[in-house]
Amino acid sequence: MSFHLPDIAPMRQRLADVDAQLEQPETFKDKALLSSLSREHQLLSNTIQHHQTITQLQQQLNDLEGLLTSEEDEAMRELMLQEKTDLNQRLESEQQALLLAMIPPDPNDSRNTILEIRAGTGGEEAALFAGDLYRMYTRFAEQQHWHIEVQSCNESDSGGFKEIIVLIQGEHVYKMLKYEAGGHRVQRIPVTEANGRIHTSSATVAVLPEAQEVEIAIRPEDLDITVCRASGAGGQHVNKTESAVQIIHKPTGMIVTCANERSQQKNREQAMRVLRSRLLNRKQAEEAQAYAKERKDQVGSGDRSDRIRTYNFPQNRVTDHRLNMTTYNLDKVLEGNLLPFIEAAQNEDNKRRIAAFLHQTP
Repeated sequence: MSFHLPDIAPMRQRLADVDAQLEQPETFKDKALLSSLSREHQLLSNTIQHHQTITQLQQQLNDLEGLLTSEEDEAMRELMLQEKTDLNQRLESEQQALLLAMIPPDPNDSRNTILEIRAGTGGEEAALFAGDLYRMYTRFAEQQHWHIEVQSCNESDSGGFKEIIVLIQGEHVYKMLKYEAGGHRVQRIPVTEANGRIHTSSATVAVLPEAQEVEIAIRPEDLDITVCRASGAGGQHVNKTESAVQIIHKPTGMIVTCANERSQQKNREQAMRVLRSRLLNRKQAEEAQAYAKERKDQVGSGDRSDRIRTYNFPQNRVTDHRLNMTTYNLDKVLEGNLLPFIEAAQNEDNKRRIAAFLHQTP
């Protein structure tokens, strides 16, 4: 890979401008602006630091080359050649980091996330598997010190979920979880199977960046909002009050129901949050159709029909079909040990983004 060190002067000027803005009292009154400037400041600082490190490593390599031409002691030359190898490895790593830092980040990466898990084919076994996935993501969220809040759920008779929707709040939630979107498949002997046969069931996972009110304009006349008594388990108070809220977005036909809270207002707020995120996802999907082919090549495209992973209980095996990656620690994965898969997906995505960036850069 050919590498040309970019001109860093414009970035230094922009960093100075951002510093100046961050010193203004008005900036701290606008939380959205403050957050945006802080992220840009960190990105620019990291990029400049990588640039400086590359410059230093290149100078060290040039100095070392000069010493090698005049060094006659073989033992010393061996040490110097090893140092040269180490410097080249560090230089390549820093060049990759600089290229990645220069690529515009996904604007959704820092957002909180709506995670939707739905049972697919397989009846009650699929619902149980959806419950397993929910617990897996809950444990992973706990490990990352994220906050998880159930927005809506529809339990199955067996104790799993036909559908469960949660809001996950924290740092870099969407950046990490977006690679989990798609179809998940399980192979195991269901508890209801008398003959010990292995069944295959599935569930889908949707990962949506939480939308802000300013991004998605929802007109009151486009909504059909009804309230009713919550059904199913939930205590006498829930069943006796009209706290459940159903919202129909008439232009798209989207229906969101929320009945988890005793307060009708809280249920309404949660339902609107889910609706805004679904509409944002729909808007982004429509905008992405123009370059659908490129999206198909990306890791974790988000297509719910994609089979991204298989969980095989008899062999204690988990296979990620996008990455051709297999591990034999299913029990640990279901306890939330997802980082190896997420980091591998991020690495593949970064390689593609760097390659595309180099192809577009003159």
